[in-house]
Amino acid sequence: MYIARTLRNRLLAAALLGIVFASSPAPAHAASKEIIELQTQVQQLLDMVQRLQSTLDGRFGVLQHLMEQAADNSNQLTATVSALQQKINSQSDATNGKMDAVSGQVQSLNDSVDELKSRIAKLNKSMQDMQAQLQNIQTPPASAIPAGPSGAPSGEQPSPAAASPGAAPTAGLPAPAQTPPLQETFQAGLRDYNAAHYGIAVGEFQDVLHYYPLDDLAGSAQFYLGEIAYRQENYADAITSYNAVLEGFPGSPKAAAAQLRKGLALLQLKKRNEGIRELRLLIQRHPQTPEASQARSKLTSLGIRVSAR
Repeated sequence: MYIARTLRNRLLAAALLGIVFASSPAPAHAASKEIIELQTQVQQLLDMVQRLQSTLDGRFGVLQHLMEQAADNSNQLTATVSALQQKINSQSDATNGKMDAVSGQVQSLNDSVDELKSRIAKLNKSMQDMQAQLQNIQTPPASAIPAGPSGAPSGEQPSPAAASPGAAPTAGLPAPAQTPPLQETFQAGLRDYNAAHYGIAVGEFQDVLHYYPLDDLAGSAQFYLGEIAYRQENYADAITSYNAVLEGFPGSPKAAAAQLRKGLALLQLKKRNEGIRELRLLIQRHPQTPEASQARSKLTSLGIRVSAR
């Protein structure tokens, strides 16, 4: 475009110069054939410049029209892509919401089943205790059996150990195991856990589980066993303990924390999908807990969108 304008300007200047020379007064003998030919050539150049200008204007108009069409097509394509992206995002959010809802319903059903199992276990334990008490009532105590002349039951002869004066009646029998107190044992385990005396704490929490398997504190003891394994980077055992809390003590106050720590332990084991699923279930089941807030933060740090509740 710049070259065409330069050429046109030069031709115009030459034409004007020719016109000036042609129109200037000159002697009669100067109007020769060469000047007429020069004027003719100048006029031809002017015609060529006009045709060139017309051609350039036409082509520039076509080029400008093509550029406008390309810009319009680009804008339409951008709008179409944006609309498609919004539609995909909406469908993805709807699908995630439905999956979360279904997962929450399934988990609620599992929680109900686990709670029913826990109640049945407690009922069985109560029945076993009642049967033991009934057997104790039906079995007469040893003092009620008639004694013989030497103090032994009738029909039996006293043993030499019993006949000897000063012999202990329970000599050689093992002393009955004493049940540790629940609260003291659990608090001792908690103190040792906080002091990082994990070996001692494990034994104390296991005593709570052994002697009081149906008490609410048993769920907390099971959770702290998982915490000890997690701190020792034994994530597989930690997940086993957290599962025991979620399955055996669904109503425990440590249930939300157990599910959070289970998800984190799965992530530590490079099981990304399983860990994300556990964190989503935690948010679905316990949305207003501090553990749910921690789960949302963790999912956000992993680049996972968390649907607003």
